[in-house]
Amino acid sequence: MIEKDFVNIDNFLSEGIVKWNSPSNIALVKYWGKKDNQIPQNPSISFTLSKSFTTTSVEFKPKKNKVNSIVFEFDGIKDHEFGQKIKLFISDIEKYFSFLKNHDINIKSENNFPHSSGIASSASSMSALASCLVDIEKLNSNKQDDSYYLKKKSFIARLGSGSASRSIEGPVSIWGESNSYPGSSNLFAINISEDIDQIFQEYQNTILVIDPGVKKISSSIGHKLMNQNPFSKIRFSEAKKNIARLKDVFKSGHLDEFINITESEALMIHSLMLSSSPYFILMKPNTLEVIQRILEYRRETKNPVCFTLDAGSNVHLLYPNNIKSEVKKFIEDELLKFCKSKMCIYDSLGSGSAKII
Repeated sequence: MIEKDFVNIDNFLSEGIVKWNSPSNIALVKYWGKKDNQIPQNPSISFTLSKSFTTTSVEFKPKKNKVNSIVFEFDGIKDHEFGQKIKLFISDIEKYFSFLKNHDINIKSENNFPHSSGIASSASSMSALASCLVDIEKLNSNKQDDSYYLKKKSFIARLGSGSASRSIEGPVSIWGESNSYPGSSNLFAINISEDIDQIFQEYQNTILVIDPGVKKISSSIGHKLMNQNPFSKIRFSEAKKNIARLKDVFKSGHLDEFINITESEALMIHSLMLSSSPYFILMKPNTLEVIQRILEYRRETKNPVCFTLDAGSNVHLLYPNNIKSEVKKFIEDELLKFCKSKMCIYDSLGSGSAKII
């Protein structure tokens, strides 16, 4: 599919309310660096989460005045600072939804986890909003092609936040063109869960919240800095190789190789932050302490636990479901003391966005 396939020119006057949940996701092969129009410099693969999500409702009515109204509320706060970004986003995607021009819309959104702290809250929030908007289109259309609507949700989510494209489906998605996955696209993510070993279907992801505060440097700025990073071409090449390696791992269930790819990807992304100009550091001292404890635990117990990092200080601990109780004890005994207010989120893989009403 190409971009023009997602343009909708149907005009209708209707009213109602839709509400969707959409989860965050954690990239295994990272997206870091983009071209214009939210096109990735390399493909990325992620685990879709289940318990860290955004809930968004969109109420729509025929507009009362010449100019349509857009009202945004986040976590119960009207005129939230995110509101301006949402209004610009709505303006940018009007060509894909003709109904936006003749409807007033009221958007209410809330997270059940800290936003802007490196737990991909933009992924969950923009995918939830995209799911609502595409649902409104579907409710007022005779078209019943579910595959089309899934792709359009991911396409629209991507325009708001690149990683959001990967939160629509799960438990494993790829976004970006890759020779390893026929049908993959730069415009939307696709579900690749049929190609993975059973051990990955129930994988666990505990988010160790080192710092729930807002990051000093946004991911958007980090992506832009990749354009001048001296190691960017090498990075994009390595990411493509790691996609192929990870595909083999998903089929074989080879956890040692999974650990090697996942941890090296996380550290590579943060090394690119250190080599950007201006350089920046998102890891905290406790991030490094937690990583060290994880490595020591794996050496001592031989349990296949590993870490990954998003663009922030918080650590994602990944492990198979069959060692869940052992790892929980390790977290409580050794890791929680390094987390802000002993905060962590016990999460696991999920199936993507879901309709509430």
